[in-house]
Amino acid sequence: MLGLGIIGWIIVGGLAGWIGSKMMGTSEQQGILLNIVVGVVGGLLGGFLLNLIGVDVKGGGLIFSFFTCLLGAVILLFVVKKVRT
Repeated sequence: MLGLGIIGWIIVGGLAGWIGSKMMGTSEQQGILLNIVVGVVGGLLGGFLLNLIGVDVKGGGLIFSFFTCLLGAVILLFVVKKVRT
């Protein structure tokens, strides 16, 4: 995801954060800015976790980056929901 640039991070992260919040049922509590933050942080988290299990995340491309962000966003939202309750 590092090769996307800042605009790519915002677009892919925002879309992944929005879809992740819809999947986890938290979209009513978040705005667009929080969706972007969740997606970008989720991308970092997803990339870190995939790298730990041996997946090469650097040469994945745009679609792989999106799914990495989505995976990380869902994991992040799951953890946040568990901490809040």
